[in-house]
Amino acid sequence: MTIPTPINFNDRKYYLNRECTWLAFNQRVLRESMRKETPLLERLRFIAITWSNLDEFFMIRVAGLKHLIENRIDHIDISGLTPTGQMRSVASRAHAQMRTAYRCLAIVLGDLSSQGITFVSPRELGNAEALWLREYFEREIFPVVTPMAVDPAHPFPFLASKSLNLAIRLRKTGEDEIRSAILPVPAPVIPRLIKVPNVTHFLYLEDILSHFAAHFFPGYEILEATPFRITRDADLDIRQDVDDLLAEVEKSLERRKKGAVVRLELAKSASRETRAHLEQALEIGTEDIYLASGPLGGAFFSKLANLPGFDSLRYPPFSPRPSIELAARSSKNIFAAIREKDLLVHHPFESFQIVEDFVASAARDENVLAIKQTLYRVSSHSPIIDALETAARRGKQVTVLMEVKARFDEENNILMARRLEEAGCHVIYGILGLKTHSKITLVIRREEDGIRRYCHLATGNYNDTTARLYTDVGLFTCDTEIGIDASHFFNLLSGFSDPPDWNRLVVAPVNMRETILSCIDREIVAARRGEKAYIAAKMNSLLDRFLIAKLYEASCAGVKIDLIVRGICVLRPGLQGLSENIRVRSIVGRFLEHSRILYFRNGGEDEVYITSADWMPRNLNNRVELMIPVREKSHKKRLRAILKTYLKDTSHASLMRSDGSYIRASHKKNAAQLSAQALLLEKAREGRTLG
Repeated sequence: MTIPTPINFNDRKYYLNRECTWLAFNQRVLRESMRKETPLLERLRFIAITWSNLDEFFMIRVAGLKHLIENRIDHIDISGLTPTGQMRSVASRAHAQMRTAYRCLAIVLGDLSSQGITFVSPRELGNAEALWLREYFEREIFPVVTPMAVDPAHPFPFLASKSLNLAIRLRKTGEDEIRSAILPVPAPVIPRLIKVPNVTHFLYLEDILSHFAAHFFPGYEILEATPFRITRDADLDIRQDVDDLLAEVEKSLERRKKGAVVRLELAKSASRETRAHLEQALEIGTEDIYLASGPLGGAFFSKLANLPGFDSLRYPPFSPRPSIELAARSSKNIFAAIREKDLLVHHPFESFQIVEDFVASAARDENVLAIKQTLYRVSSHSPIIDALETAARRGKQVTVLMEVKARFDEENNILMARRLEEAGCHVIYGILGLKTHSKITLVIRREEDGIRRYCHLATGNYNDTTARLYTDVGLFTCDTEIGIDASHFFNLLSGFSDPPDWNRLVVAPVNMRETILSCIDREIVAARRGEKAYIAAKMNSLLDRFLIAKLYEASCAGVKIDLIVRGICVLRPGLQGLSENIRVRSIVGRFLEHSRILYFRNGGEDEVYITSADWMPRNLNNRVELMIPVREKSHKKRLRAILKTYLKDTSHASLMRSDGSYIRASHKKNAAQLSAQALLLEKAREGRTLG
């Protein structure tokens, strides 16, 4: 009898490269721009999101790879690739994705033209429009722009990341010597798209500048004016041995502005001389030059997607429903309603207003003694910040952990934190070595029977802007054990204390990975006993090697596993003898899928969690995260129904294949497609929940 060789679940051949799976996600975003059933301006918005995503990818992920290569750190990634190997794969895919993005953009712009929204060059304008453009240039653009010569007396200027410029080649009239100069395109001081009066015709700002370039160089002949755009390294390096974290973050923000160039986007029409000049001046390699067959840095199209007067080219407007569960309670007072029973809310289908009202009510309530809250990303006009200021000025104890290391929100978070301090709040500026990514609010209230703790715990940020665009789940509770855990949690953040024995909350980096592994192990035991065993998990990213290895083990034991992973997923589903019991799908639709929901069958006693954490090493090792058990049967049923609905989606779902590629989810012949988000919108309009 042959004894089968044990499977090494950690073998790198069973894992995909993180960066390549991220680019695959961005490709799925781009693919939404080609869906004919998606309104035209929404298709343009998906193209803008694709470009914005790519900008951040280069500023952070590509920059990180370059650091490894330059410092000769031979780190082997989870899939077995060296930094050089990763860079080679990333560059190949990124170049292909840029080419695809421009083809998609050309199609969408062509379709917009048939709807009366056209893009023209200055040379295409009639006499009256040309006169208007000249006057507009002389009045609005010419005074703002400063030409910069490039010669031995004028070194190549420092250019900000994501800035758009024109590379000028010119010569003095009557001379042969060719000179170089830079014309900065003054966006966003001046809109990137300039509308022609009385018609829906648009001009690109860089085309206007190119058309009138000679005005900046009297006595010279313009030989070439080529748009180019650079992307710089923006990955902050926060030292861990500092006395003042806030000051260190502020210094790092200054360093970010001067990061090395990691990408050059250059118009395809550029001459060999201009390309060589920029390559040398910016100190980049040929593989870092991305040739563009259209306008550079297409993220600016997101503003055009909001163009007034074209509502038929956008998704039908939707106003989030007030909390459905709160509407059914006998009391509409938020604290009384929570005392009746835990409240579950699902954004953006239900309004974020309930969260703002919770904090505002606590700020006004004379019986509230203290408010404690973690803030990761907040809007610049946050009602929650206003409420916390009010609470402090009314004499309540207000403690806020403001995470000043939240990427690209550092400056806004520092500004908001200082506002809170001025109002009298106690502000903690994050924790050295860890990012606080948990979403929790604790309200301490004096009541007739003593002190009671009210908590809001969620999967998404306390951000009123993104709450209208992201799907997230939040739970309001006054459960005594969760309240005690919440108090311990804030003490852990603000003082010197060892982690307690938690009653209900699961905390990273303390015990979250171990708890998840234990839940998976329990399903493995059930499967090996011949019982039904099932796991469903929804998250943004799946990268943690230990959890993936455990999922492989569960699959081999016979556990059925459904994963809904929006973005990065390095697990390989459907491999015979390893992961044939694992199915992975990604959903990209009108709203950004951001909720994290975990379901374990647990022998028929459903165990359900919501969490702020993705299954990534950074979340489980280097961030303060929370995983919250859902105790109410109706809420377990509701969250299970949400997962089931996403698993039935045939409209916006893509199924992952074992090689990391994705295919559209299919639906039965003659059957209508099911969109999970559309169904959730419909239920919300009816004032009903799933389950």
